[in-house]
Amino acid sequence: MSCSAKSASVSLGKGGGAWGWLLGMVIAASLIYSYWPVLVGLWAAWQGDPDYSAGQLVPPIIVYLLWTRRRELSALPIRPCWSGLLVLLLSQVVRSAGIVLSFGSLEHLSLFLAVFGTVLFVLGWPVTRKLIWIILFMALMFPLPRRIHGLVALPLQNFATTSAVFGLEILGYLVVREGNVLWPSERTGVAIAEACSGLRMLTSFVIVAATFAFIVRRPGWQKAVLVLSSVPVAILANTLRLIATVILFDSVGSEVADRFFHDFAGLTMMPLAVLIMVGELWLLRVIGGSTPERAGRDGGEHQGRLNGRAVSQIP
Repeated sequence: MSCSAKSASVSLGKGGGAWGWLLGMVIAASLIYSYWPVLVGLWAAWQGDPDYSAGQLVPPIIVYLLWTRRRELSALPIRPCWSGLLVLLLSQVVRSAGIVLSFGSLEHLSLFLAVFGTVLFVLGWPVTRKLIWIILFMALMFPLPRRIHGLVALPLQNFATTSAVFGLEILGYLVVREGNVLWPSERTGVAIAEACSGLRMLTSFVIVAATFAFIVRRPGWQKAVLVLSSVPVAILANTLRLIATVILFDSVGSEVADRFFHDFAGLTMMPLAVLIMVGELWLLRVIGGSTPERAGRDGGEHQGRLNGRAVSQIP
């Protein structure tokens, strides 16, 4: 089963594509109905797990990106591709495995494959190629599998503790470290919990950087640098937040420091990330120029993250 470039096609912008749109809407409605429990669980994960709360930004961003590309998409031919049906069948096999094994991440993967298969089956390769980066962007709305989460969160937590100690000592604080507990003084102990490992900031920054990469008109390598750099930028921002919080814990007490960590720092880190990315884009333009991508390449045009003593924990 395949799709041929010579097969009959119609344009998305012409009346002849009405049947394609109708079929797509029927399949989309069927998928929403079928995956409703998965979508409800995904919403619960966004609301209940701060590390992945930024995932709820992905669907509206996708809608915005599709809207800004509506004219380009309307000019593309519809060539339904039977290979998409194979992807849809594969998505149901993966989902069945997820249900049998009680493994929610497989159901997330199944949903991703189902969306990709639907686009390919109904609209064909020309539209799918144009949307491939947006489809891949959709993967950022899913939480990491638990095992992978553990492999990522623990090293991030350890690194956050180590980097905070390093930064505090540069500022003149003599910090004693006991595991992930920092003692900037004898009377103050601050625990760097897993929740402040920086994973939340990391997921948020990656989503913001990927959105920037879609919107700006820059060469592909500059977009790749922008997205990849979001990882060290998020880690640096989290380190700065931890350093400031530990200093406040030691200087003015836990109540003010806790408010700073949750409110002020949380509100200022994202604007800081945006400013850093804007600075990166300026620097990349100085270094390599800002020649837009050639017409037709996706993601470029924009029309339009003890010991019996009292220990305060950073949640």
